[in-house]
Amino acid sequence: MTARRPLAHDEFVALASADAAVVGLVLKGSRAHEGMATEHSDHDLYVVLAEGVPTELTRFAGHRTRELDLVLLTLDRFRSVGMPGFERYALARARVVLDRLDGEIARILAAKARLTAEEASRAAAGWLDAYANSLYRSLKNERDGHALAARLDATDSLGHLLELLFALDRRPRPYNKYLEWELDRYPLPGWGTGALLDALGRISASGDVAVQHRVFARVEAAARHRGFGAVLDAWGDDLELMRGR
Repeated sequence: MTARRPLAHDEFVALASADAAVVGLVLKGSRAHEGMATEHSDHDLYVVLAEGVPTELTRFAGHRTRELDLVLLTLDRFRSVGMPGFERYALARARVVLDRLDGEIARILAAKARLTAEEASRAAAGWLDAYANSLYRSLKNERDGHALAARLDATDSLGHLLELLFALDRRPRPYNKYLEWELDRYPLPGWGTGALLDALGRISASGDVAVQHRVFARVEAAARHRGFGAVLDAWGDDLELMRGR
């Protein structure tokens, strides 16, 4: 960019909206999450372009300042972003600024927000096993007097747990920054938001064994109800340590 001053968000939106090559503008990040933006929040904007239509906006590819972070990509590429990938949650809760395709941009975002039954099942099985692995290591280390290792493994287990719980609800896991925001607005079925957040906080702070046992009891019941009992049964007698018996 050759301008001497930073490009403002509203200025770029006006410029892009006047360009026939632009079929969509999508805002993600803190400014797409009501109440999350601060004075430090920039505008993260996807600029979706029609394939093969010339545009001078390509000069803004990679543009990034404190005010404005731009990603320019074609419609086909936009469809595939985060499928799978780290960007999936960001786009699942993104806001449509411009949609010249009769709602197609919004439909693409909606598809990113909802895992298919097949991918949710596959993800849940994998994350359940990963959660059990870290939980078992944490409890075993606590039993054997390795306090730091126990807390570290307990913390590791929480990431796997959240991936599992959101996969069971066919949703991408939110970034940690947006976890409370997400659960306040879209609670996980069967989990009280306040109780879940309290358990996460206590486990991450101290590796509280009793809380880990209680959480696992609920996870085991939910997993077996959803048909994932074989994943847990593969742990054999080690399940008893996870159950606190």
